[in-house]
Amino acid sequence: MILQLQRLAFLTVMLALGGFNGAQADDSFTVALNLGSVIGSEQACGLTYDRDPIERFITEHVKRSDMSFPSTLNMMTIGTKVAIKEMSESSLTAHCTQIRRIAKEYGFIK
Repeated sequence: MILQLQRLAFLTVMLALGGFNGAQADDSFTVALNLGSVIGSEQACGLTYDRDPIERFITEHVKRSDMSFPSTLNMMTIGTKVAIKEMSESSLTAHCTQIRRIAKEYGFIK
């Protein structure tokens, strides 16, 4: 199961890096990938998020009728948790440094 999740996370990231032609900043898939990475990093980076700003972020960036967002977000959140377990200390430090900066920027943490 873990290997399957790792493969899924890898494929998801590769698809995102390969870019979907014309993907916008508020494209549901891109928002789910990015937010899933931030949420999936919460515990490993020693953070605690405030749920209200996350809800506001989703309300602002995801269409109300978007049925694919929850499953994509879930897949990326789980994939991030799996990927973090394989990171070196240096990689995790770099990862968490930027996650912390993002979380502060969007008001997810105080």
